[in-house]
Amino acid sequence: MTVQTALRQGTEMLERAAIAVPRMTAEVLLGHAMRVERAYFYAHPEQELNEMQWLHYGRYLHQRLNGTPTQYVIGHQEFYGRDFYVTPGVLIPRPETEHVVEVALDVARDARRVLDIGVGSGALAVTLNLETGAETWATDISAVALRVASRNAASLDARVNLVRCDLMEAIAAGSIDLIVSNPPYVPLKDREGLQREVRDFEPHVALFAGPTGFELYDRIAVDARRVLRPGGWLVMELGFTSLEHVQGLLASWDGLRVVPDLAGIPRVIAARAA
Repeated sequence: MTVQTALRQGTEMLERAAIAVPRMTAEVLLGHAMRVERAYFYAHPEQELNEMQWLHYGRYLHQRLNGTPTQYVIGHQEFYGRDFYVTPGVLIPRPETEHVVEVALDVARDARRVLDIGVGSGALAVTLNLETGAETWATDISAVALRVASRNAASLDARVNLVRCDLMEAIAAGSIDLIVSNPPYVPLKDREGLQREVRDFEPHVALFAGPTGFELYDRIAVDARRVLRPGGWLVMELGFTSLEHVQGLLASWDGLRVVPDLAGIPRVIAARAA
């Protein structure tokens, strides 16, 4: 079985299953099986796969055809130009969440102490630590997520202090200059409308906030006043229907700003503690 044939067959299988971007997905899975980058295939289309490579490729295709997201199959996802290890215990970092980093760097690049609430894979905390050099803290209620974040911090040479707690209940009052968060914001009633890959494979604790989807925003907005130093910033990712509600929560804060993503959808909200 040559590389060219393996890719053609894999692409056809993924197309029949209505998997998005089937050719690229086949290349990513075969690259993972062979431990090479995708560009390798264009220079070596006639290379023969050995038995182990073919077995791994077949297993990865089977997982993807059964709905497992590609990122969980291969175990990593790029975020802000860096490679992050991911497992089904953490939410897969999305490109849209990079806007949280951009806004945080814009409003609070000189922050001395940063807190990431709901660290997950560590994408926000690790990135901000490496971009700013600030003392960085991160919390999560999930022990699995904290282990993944710890691994990513170590592999990327970031210094992140990890704390297992609910939101920021373990963080001292008046101790933080910048809080960032991509909190769960999907209402429970929207569960069945999610893509299968998201609904059935990503951790529900990182997806669903409660009946309205606003539950975590409500709690963060209240406790952030306790934790932030005067003039400190709160930067959060927005859900599709959460803008009006979160704007109301932060109406009495200073410097309120809403930043859209590349599609023009309100994606990040930021405000400064009075």
